[in-house]
Amino acid sequence: MKEVVSTANAPAAIGPYSQAVKVKTSEMLFCSGQLPLDPESGQLAPGSYVEQTKRVMDNLKAIIEASGFTMADVVKTTIYLTNLNAFSEVNGIYQSYFSENFPARTTVQVDALPRGAALEIDAIVAR
Repeated sequence: MKEVVSTANAPAAIGPYSQAVKVKTSEMLFCSGQLPLDPESGQLAPGSYVEQTKRVMDNLKAIIEASGFTMADVVKTTIYLTNLNAFSEVNGIYQSYFSENFPARTTVQVDALPRGAALEIDAIVAR
């Protein structure tokens, strides 16, 4: 019923979770939260919220495409920020990864994220 999705084009899981899980019977994909990790080094990408958001979205996109979906298939995301004041910077980059019919979204401020990351984004994909 479910298929674990893994791609070398996004960072490997750093704990007991999968990059994504595809539900075979309903054409759904549940992507684990992505940090701004470089897929080659496994290290946090340096830079501003803009640069780190690009890395997170590139990681999500790589997983989504490795699963046979596109960014147009994303139906829900959750953005976790350690500083909600960065929302407009993150939002501008996030928006550029979608065309019309944006996915539903929740954005929350959290106290801390794994590896000291400033943001994390997860996604639910369906068609």
